[in-house]
Amino acid sequence: MDTSEIETEIIEALRTCYDPEIPVNIYDLGLIYRVQVESSGLARVAMTLTSPHCPAAAELPAQVEMKVRCVPGVVDAQVEVVWDPPWDSSKLSEAAKLQLGFL
Repeated sequence: MDTSEIETEIIEALRTCYDPEIPVNIYDLGLIYRVQVESSGLARVAMTLTSPHCPAAAELPAQVEMKVRCVPGVVDAQVEVVWDPPWDSSKLSEAAKLQLGFL
């Protein structure tokens, strides 16, 4: 499997991870800023949270790392929580906007 296929599989895995306060997966919420897989099998994910005071701040990055590590072809995973740019509702996918009643 090449790295772009692994990245696609990672995104699909992340679509099974939900913020406990919002009934939308974290990928469609726009919390995942970058997914990158190196040829060595190291997967790097940059993500944010809806707020620095998010009650799931400890558990969501750990869930992301666990889901990424389970993807075939991934030998290691690094998850970085970033705050720039800050998350806002413009980062929602069209599907998330529809699901949350924003459309």
